[in-house]
Amino acid sequence: MNPFVRALALLIAFFVAAPMFIVIPMSFSSAASLTFPPPGYTLANYINFFSDPNWTEPLINSVIIGLGTVLVTLCLAIPASFALVRHIFLGRELFNLLIMLPMIVPTIVMALGYYMYFGQLRLVQSYLGVILAHSCIAMPMATLILTAALKGFDRSVERAAMNLGASPFTTFRLVTFPILRPAFTVAGLFAFIASFDEAVIALFISGRDRATLPRQMFNAVRQEADPTISAASSFLFLLVLAGVCVWLAPQFVRRRSGTTRQPLENDATNTAAAAS
Repeated sequence: MNPFVRALALLIAFFVAAPMFIVIPMSFSSAASLTFPPPGYTLANYINFFSDPNWTEPLINSVIIGLGTVLVTLCLAIPASFALVRHIFLGRELFNLLIMLPMIVPTIVMALGYYMYFGQLRLVQSYLGVILAHSCIAMPMATLILTAALKGFDRSVERAAMNLGASPFTTFRLVTFPILRPAFTVAGLFAFIASFDEAVIALFISGRDRATLPRQMFNAVRQEADPTISAASSFLFLLVLAGVCVWLAPQFVRRRSGTTRQPLENDATNTAAAAS
């Protein structure tokens, strides 16, 4: 890689990550308000975050809504991706555009639309309403991940399984799904992160009883600048970081196994050549 491009990438990464060098130390601050640099260090903010019902209930709500979003998103994105990649039908381009629409429309516009529409269906202030709304915003990314994986998928293994008598469902369960499991995992992971980190739509339709963690963080900043928000922000950052590590870990393992396998193959070739 060009040294200039590498330096520019590192500079951009540092600029994006710079706020965390302030938020994480503040999460251990002993001050009664948001203060930097911290006058002292303590775990009080984290203890309050994991013990105060004002924070634990939104955290539990976010986990429930996130898991529900993963389930609904994958149930919709998987068949949609197979249809877009493997079939040609009337309105295919329009169907793809509709799936990608949440990436184009401003979130505040979508939140207002959900509030008006779900209000008529009595889904406001309910888990189902927030899950459906978050599934809509997670669909584009999940579909992009799955369609990219399907385009690089070798269908000859599916044909071989069906030639041996396997049904389409058995072929998907025993052949297609194991091969595409990393793509399904990454798509579900991104859906969970998109739901767990979303605040604007939650402000409109989650209500007080179904408040998510980002909504509680917004309320804490607006009302009293509770320093516990720094602990919540650090927790969200670590969650996203863990998700990225889970996504990159299989690639790192494959790369390491590939680099170790190549010398072994070369040694075997050299040994065979010497023996002959």
